[in-house]
Amino acid sequence: MDDRPFVTVIVPCRNESNFIAACLESILETEYPKDRYEILIVDGISNDGTRMIIESYAEKHPAIKLLNNPKKITPSALNIGITNSRGEILIRMDAHALYHKEYIPRCVDALVKHPQDKVGGICKIIPRKNTLIGKAISRSLSHRFGVGNAAHRITTSREALWVDVVPFFCYRRETFDRIGLFNERLLRSQDIEFDLRHQKAGGRSLLLPDVVSYYYARSDLKGFLKHNWTNGVWAVLPFLYSEVIPVCFRHSVPLLFAAALVSSLGLALIWGPGSWVFFTIAGSYLLADLLASVNVALREKDFRYLIVMPMVFAGFHLSYGFGSLWGIVKALGYRLSDLFKPKKVGQSC
Repeated sequence: MDDRPFVTVIVPCRNESNFIAACLESILETEYPKDRYEILIVDGISNDGTRMIIESYAEKHPAIKLLNNPKKITPSALNIGITNSRGEILIRMDAHALYHKEYIPRCVDALVKHPQDKVGGICKIIPRKNTLIGKAISRSLSHRFGVGNAAHRITTSREALWVDVVPFFCYRRETFDRIGLFNERLLRSQDIEFDLRHQKAGGRSLLLPDVVSYYYARSDLKGFLKHNWTNGVWAVLPFLYSEVIPVCFRHSVPLLFAAALVSSLGLALIWGPGSWVFFTIAGSYLLADLLASVNVALREKDFRYLIVMPMVFAGFHLSYGFGSLWGIVKALGYRLSDLFKPKKVGQSC
């Protein structure tokens, strides 16, 4: 009789008809014992045929269960999955990703050795469409110039590493009993905020380079920029709703860059020599952008990247950075509205 821990895989999704079948196929190919896991698909009331695909898989595979997420947001989906899980170990997987057949068993083996910690693997970025722009976007999301020190995107180590965060999660159930659930006020960054609460409670994150997932990145420039703008906004707004610092330092770097550009440009408008500050900042960035783009082009042996990578890198950082500036504006607006909100009769100051 196999005595390995029972595992619950939690997959939050909404309108993922293009990806959910391939995702489920990759999970079902796992080498973990078939009677030792369940797959909870927590759906945000999809209306694109996703539910029909899930139901067809559930009819063939009793391990798959479909749960409803009426709030339609990721943190509530995760909390519904956790609350309804039977596993000793809980693993989150995204619907628009694929997973190696040893993903679950290797995560479980590592967590058995490190029961108070979190484990996870590297995330290889692949384009949703195999166009030049799509491939350029995926390269920007797995390059040090694009994502900084995000080890799960850039590491070449063959040894397990202790890092700040790992993608998705693999925790023992008792971790949620001890720390609580995901913060449902955070539409984005809820996983990072939970990781930081976990670290504050003494936990660590172990990155396993031999545990591999493949994440489908957006392949159109407009969608990519819009997504990063929103991510930038939500690199700031979590500060309104969390008792810990809810982001890593690297998520603030685009904000600092955008703020430096705006402030130096403002200085140049009122003080002539100040233009040198602006051109120094912008020029230094452009030089770094070009060097990173040359690196990608040489690595890929395709010099077309010299044309598209500078635009993609700059769009990535600027959309994120100016999104964060807008997040500050929104956060200040929320604070001011709270400050001037009429108090109820009898409410003390």
